[in-house]
Amino acid sequence: MKKYGLFLLLAFTGLLPAQKAPAPFELPAGVEMKKDVVYATYGSREVHLDLYLPKDGKGPFPAVVYIHGGGWVNGGKNAFERQAAYMATKGFVGACIEYRLSGEAKFPAAIYDSKAAVRWLRANAAKYQVNPNKIGAAGGSAGGHLVALLGTSWKVKELEGAGGNAGVSSRVQAVAAFNPVTDFVSIGKATGAGAGKAVSDFLGANYAQNPGRWAEASPMTYVDADSAPTLFLHGDADTTVPYRQSVDMRDKLKAAGVYTDLFTGKGAKHAFFNNPPFYEPTLKKMEEFFTKTLK
Repeated sequence: MKKYGLFLLLAFTGLLPAQKAPAPFELPAGVEMKKDVVYATYGSREVHLDLYLPKDGKGPFPAVVYIHGGGWVNGGKNAFERQAAYMATKGFVGACIEYRLSGEAKFPAAIYDSKAAVRWLRANAAKYQVNPNKIGAAGGSAGGHLVALLGTSWKVKELEGAGGNAGVSSRVQAVAAFNPVTDFVSIGKATGAGAGKAVSDFLGANYAQNPGRWAEASPMTYVDADSAPTLFLHGDADTTVPYRQSVDMRDKLKAAGVYTDLFTGKGAKHAFFNNPPFYEPTLKKMEEFFTKTLK
């Protein structure tokens, strides 16, 4: 096995860890929060988000959907609360979402929910003073995978789902992907059936059993000139999701003529962006990127 394949085998043998929970914070004075808003329903199952709304300034505002990590099997919608609250002080509506985890529903349920959140936000744009033409997405690890998939697969009807607001576009105009999984196929080819429980549980099969599903779940599969501008933020010492995952997708997007940027956390490991010394630099980089692409 090649060195890269061995690295991936080790990285995905165990469960991808949840992002470290944010420290408690006080909601900034200039921000209004609405908790547990229902954005999608599947029978009796309701799926929720928390909204962070600017109190100051005149809308409509650009908006960002934030998607948590946790190996697609754990984590909660508060993972990006600090970032969402900060960005709301800068004139961005934030929507921190929950989604159905792999223990409840396999892929493509998580991307169904992610797209349903974008559709809900766009459908309710007037109510919450959102500019429906300026919606971005940010997420880390498993959430980084989902936002990267949002940025590339908006034309794929099979990944829309039936979470509500049918006919409303799920397209996002910009993506900030923190240490994302972007290419399951390269992982599967390198490791075969040994890619680990988190990935196979999420996809419902290992690579040998269903390589097509692994391709279907890969943001890399759908890259074209219509993909969203994307900022990658990744630690080059990440032993859970290889740094190469961001580099390779950045290169493919650039080759397609899509604007991209890459923030490299020197010596940083997984979920580095929620901890010092990287929290503030990554937050500022994300603010700069969304200001450029959404404002």
